[in-house]
Amino acid sequence: MATRTRGDAAEFVPDSHSLTRLRSAARDCHGCDLYRDATHTVFGDGPAPAKVLMLGEQPGDREDVEGAPFVGPAGRVLDRALEEAGVDRSQVYVTNAVKHFKFVPSERGKQRIHKKPSRGEIVACRPWLLAELDAVRPETVVLLGATAASSLMGPSFRVTAHRGELLPAPDEFDGHPEQVLPTVHPSSVLRAPDRADAYAALVADLRAVP
Repeated sequence: MATRTRGDAAEFVPDSHSLTRLRSAARDCHGCDLYRDATHTVFGDGPAPAKVLMLGEQPGDREDVEGAPFVGPAGRVLDRALEEAGVDRSQVYVTNAVKHFKFVPSERGKQRIHKKPSRGEIVACRPWLLAELDAVRPETVVLLGATAASSLMGPSFRVTAHRGELLPAPDEFDGHPEQVLPTVHPSSVLRAPDRADAYAALVADLRAVP
């Protein structure tokens, strides 16, 4: 079991390499306050072992409702981009740095507006990511955006400085992963002024996946 620091998920993480057991335990995680308003804990999904792990930020509204990662609009962008980049989606494990949806209600109260997780929330959820890495043992982690990069590489890491580059993973992971590939989160494609160019750039980055 991971060493617990103040306000994190370590005490909820079982000492197991079984994704089924980890997923079940994550449902009861109270490692930070995000669980209070979320519908589901959204754990990762995919094969184990897997050569590639896609790491995003946090679940969105659709993911929170369904309890599964990357099933909303950004997930559809990612699926299409992986196919065009020649990456077999069925052999990819997908997860998020933060397992609960952080949001604020809209002014009319009918929509839930995504809010970026704090550094404390990212750190609190990191024991789940470490457990997933132990279970999945990927060779490559694709860092989808700044929150994913911060969770794995630390707060000083900048995606913009290394986008599309295969970089050695930190030594703490003992070869799983061996390398990381930073790129943008697919949701940024949906917000881009020129979606076609933003999407093409994402596909180009994903073509670097070994």
